[in-house]
Amino acid sequence: MKRTTALLSLLALMLAGCGNELRHSSTEKYYLVATNTKIAYWQEAASGLGRAGRELRVQAEMVGPDTYDANAQRDEFRRIVATKPAGILVSAGNAQVMKPEIDSAVAAGIPVVTLDADVPDSQRLFFVGTNNFQAGQMGGRLLGKLLNGKGNVVFYTIEGQENLAERLSGYRAALEAFPGIRVAQEVDMKGDAVVAFEKTKELLAGSTNIDAFVALEALAGAEIAEVLDRGKVDGKVVIAMDTAASTIEWIEKGKIAATIMQKPYTMGYYGLKALGEIVLQHSGQLSGSHATDPKSPFPVFIDTGTVLVDKANLSVVKQ
Repeated sequence: MKRTTALLSLLALMLAGCGNELRHSSTEKYYLVATNTKIAYWQEAASGLGRAGRELRVQAEMVGPDTYDANAQRDEFRRIVATKPAGILVSAGNAQVMKPEIDSAVAAGIPVVTLDADVPDSQRLFFVGTNNFQAGQMGGRLLGKLLNGKGNVVFYTIEGQENLAERLSGYRAALEAFPGIRVAQEVDMKGDAVVAFEKTKELLAGSTNIDAFVALEALAGAEIAEVLDRGKVDGKVVIAMDTAASTIEWIEKGKIAATIMQKPYTMGYYGLKALGEIVLQHSGQLSGSHATDPKSPFPVFIDTGTVLVDKANLSVVKQ
C-alpha cells in the first residue's frame, strides 16, 4: 500500500505541469553526487541520468570520488552546492556525514533527492531506490533454504551506509525463521575490494567454520568467489549484490549461488525526471516534514525494484 501511494503521489506530481507552458532551460545543471563512481553500478546509473538529461534538455553530470570515501563525497557535495545548481541527487556514502550538508542545501533553496542510499532523517525531499529491507529479506529466505536452516554466515558491509544497514536488517529478520543459522561476523570492507579479498582468506584460515558468505554491496561477492576458487574450497554458499560482470561470471561458474539485482539505470533516469519536475512545479519552500505532512506534494519513497538472479534466469541480466 505504501509503495502504491508513493507512486500515485509522484504520478500526480509529474502530471501537474502537463497543462501549462513551463519548460526547462538548457542552462539548468543537475548533479548526481555518488562515491566509488568508477564501478559498473554507478556507470549504469550515470547512463540513466544522461538519458533523462537529454530528454529534459538540461545539463546532468555524475560527480564524486573514484573510491569509497565519505568525506571526499561530502567535500564534493559542498563544492556543487556552491555553484547553485538547479537540483542534486545524492547517494550517501555515510548518512551521518551527509545529513548536515543536505539540510544546508535544501535550506538554501536547492532541491535534494536521495538515490540508492538514503538519509531519512535529513531534509531531502524523498528517496528513489531499492526497498533495501525487502531485498535483505529476499536474500535471507534464499540463504536459509540453501543452508538447510543451519550454519555460520559472514556479512560484508560498509559501516554508516544506510542502505546496507537496511539490507542487513532484512536478512536478520528473514533468518529469525532459521534459528540454526548464526551470524558469525559482520565485516566492514570499507568499500574496498582488497579488504574483502584479504578478510575472506583470513576467515577461511580461522578456527570457526564459515558456511556462507553474503555481500551486501557490489564489490565483495566476486572477491569472495575468487578466494574460494583459488583455494579450491567447495561447499560454501555465496550470495552477492548487484550484477557486475565479474559477479555474473562467478554465478556461471557455480561459485556464487545468486545475486540481488538492483536497477541503478532506473534510479538515475527516474531520479532526474522527478527532480526536474520539482524544479518546474515547486519553486517555493522546500524544507519541512514532508514524510508526515498529509498535504505534502512529495512521496516518501519510490521503489525501483529488485530481482533475484541465479543460473536459472541469467538472461534477465544479459538481455
